[in-house]
Amino acid sequence: MTTEPLLLAILSNRLDRIVREMTNTLLRAGRSAVLNTARDFSCSIITSENELLASAEGLPVHVVGTEFLAKAMTELHDDFREGDAFLHNDPYLGNTHPADHAILVPVFFEGEHMFTACAKAHQADCGNALPTTYMPGARDIYEEGALIFPCVQVQRDFKDVGDVIRMCRRRIRVPDQWYGDYLATLGAARIAERRLKELCQEYGRDVVRTFIRDWFDYSERRMIDAIGKLPSGLIVGEARHDPYPNLPEGVPLKVTVAIDSAGGRIDLDLRDNPDNYPGGLNESEACATNNVMTGVFNSIDPDVPHNAGSFRRISVQLREGCIAGIPKFPHSCSMATTNIADRLVTLTQAAFANLGEGFGLAEGALGMGISYGVISGEDERYNNESYVNQIFLGSTGGPGGPVADGWPTYYLPVAASLMYHDSTEVDEQKYPLQVWEKRLIPNSEGAGRQRGALGSRVVYGCKNKPMMVAYTFDGHENPARGVRGGMTGQGSDGWKIDKEGNRIAIPMAGTQEIVPGERLVSMTGGGGGYGSPLTRSAELVAHDVSEGWVSAERARDIYGVVLTESETEKGFCLVDEEATRKQRARLGA
Repeated sequence: MTTEPLLLAILSNRLDRIVREMTNTLLRAGRSAVLNTARDFSCSIITSENELLASAEGLPVHVVGTEFLAKAMTELHDDFREGDAFLHNDPYLGNTHPADHAILVPVFFEGEHMFTACAKAHQADCGNALPTTYMPGARDIYEEGALIFPCVQVQRDFKDVGDVIRMCRRRIRVPDQWYGDYLATLGAARIAERRLKELCQEYGRDVVRTFIRDWFDYSERRMIDAIGKLPSGLIVGEARHDPYPNLPEGVPLKVTVAIDSAGGRIDLDLRDNPDNYPGGLNESEACATNNVMTGVFNSIDPDVPHNAGSFRRISVQLREGCIAGIPKFPHSCSMATTNIADRLVTLTQAAFANLGEGFGLAEGALGMGISYGVISGEDERYNNESYVNQIFLGSTGGPGGPVADGWPTYYLPVAASLMYHDSTEVDEQKYPLQVWEKRLIPNSEGAGRQRGALGSRVVYGCKNKPMMVAYTFDGHENPARGVRGGMTGQGSDGWKIDKEGNRIAIPMAGTQEIVPGERLVSMTGGGGGYGSPLTRSAELVAHDVSEGWVSAERARDIYGVVLTESETEKGFCLVDEEATRKQRARLGA
């Protein structure tokens, strides 16, 4: 390595700072709440050789695989130049799913292509046949209906290509909102272009190119070191997606992980999975790859850089025509960033727990749930203007790990707690939405030495005119499992409450029209636990009970902790150490 270590640290952090500036631009300039409230987008920088260089806090499902997008740009366009920008959302050509619109900007310095800036943003509407970006029942891409842009040119000489913009404005239901989000995404990529030019001007092209080579080599060595701390061997992770329309037995899923500790390599094999399904659950190549890689990164040294250097030590084997592999056109990949994707993340990280104590994670809770629904309709407050947006009102429970409890802000395994929780007040101001209830669900955690996080309960409805809600969930019949003696989290659920207060059963995927006076109830699942709950610190159990997260009865019956209430501080629990010792001995026996 020829780059001085101090300069290596400076430049790597400088690149992350550029990505964070991209992120801040998109967050503040985005028009839809899915961007400026939930932050369902990611930014990254790719080298001219189409290798992921920097992604800062990008969502794993978005940024691992953005190199596929840049590769499409360089292979399809042999005349790209400064001032160009490309719109890419084709899941058969390296994108995640059609709802993720990626803007790619080639960055030149002194006439040489040095980088590609990528900003990828989930759309409130992408032109689907229904007002939702998730189409679980779509039998193929044609029935799905999304506008597909296989890395098409959207700017030339820094000016919009009007044909593409007119297509989107004609087909997408809320065109001004889409165009505002497009400008925000484009602006984020252009910010990166400006800052990367400044970087090259300050340090010189040769220094920057040498840094990139050395940074990748350093990252590869860090990954070799991390893999070297794992036992060599073959481990298998298996799980089953809940029954789904036309899949009454659910979807069995499997990953085989081969660890070569001495050689510093991990191989992930997804070929032994079912064929493509005539619905929206199919994984794209980008998603299948990044899902299992995310499971690996969740299970090793968290300080290993996430870039093409560390990726050199991980190989992913996929099969064409597989539900968890390379999709065969025209099978729909509408749901590629959730459901099967979440399962692949969690079964991979849980497989690492089979290596022994201190390895891997439990399963995190699964499925978006009704609190992640896509709402649409007309808003009489604004002259009956149409609206479409995905809401993010209730998180699923995160997994317990070797040293930490699950995070209640987990959201989804593919997002890894990097999305933001919707502001209820902002959602209610922007859309004719009324939220009645939003809370954590006591006793929904997967008990363990390190427990899973609680699920959440959200109740909402419409204010004035009927509202369509498109939704899907998983983890009702097969909730998040614990590992190494940890327990399973509570499953997900959902239903409708009519005007008379009756509970109405609804399917696990589809659309529901609700009218004023009706409400939807979303119950997201809890995360799985890590290790036996009988080994959890009694003081931590007492804290959980004091906070109202776990009942005193569950503390006694599951964790073996007997509590008394403090005489001086109401609601504060104290551990009865002698009674706890006896209770744990009884439960252990």
